[in-house]
Amino acid sequence: MKIPVPAESASASIDARINQLGDWRGKTLAHVRKLIHAADPAIEEEWKWAKPASPGTPVWSHDGIVCTGETYKQVVKLTFARGASIPDPKKLFNSSLKGNARRAIDLREGEKIDEATFKQLIRAAVAANSAARAQRAARKK
Repeated sequence: MKIPVPAESASASIDARINQLGDWRGKTLAHVRKLIHAADPAIEEEWKWAKPASPGTPVWSHDGIVCTGETYKQVVKLTFARGASIPDPKKLFNSSLKGNARRAIDLREGEKIDEATFKQLIRAAVAANSAARAQRAARKK
């Protein structure tokens, strides 16, 4: 049975993960986190999928999952749950490009992200989630 992590605990878990990394990955995760909140101040932080083999994953949600922030040895991966349905004219998505739903942005050490375009992607993901939620609600009526 899954037990929801309170928002304060989720934010604290993300803070702890950033501090635990202590390198470029932590700085990158902290930076994109700041951009996510700037793009959508109503976004919620969650901590999901914790298990013995994995401490868990930062998740940002608004009417559903917007994106996750995974860290690996070589990349910080931002996976957008509805990325395949979001316009990406500046081609920020550079990973997980074959699927029907998700798209990801892999950031490597020293790479800079186009902040304005990234914020647009966050807002587009929120809009896609909100539209899907509205469609589900309309079908229930």
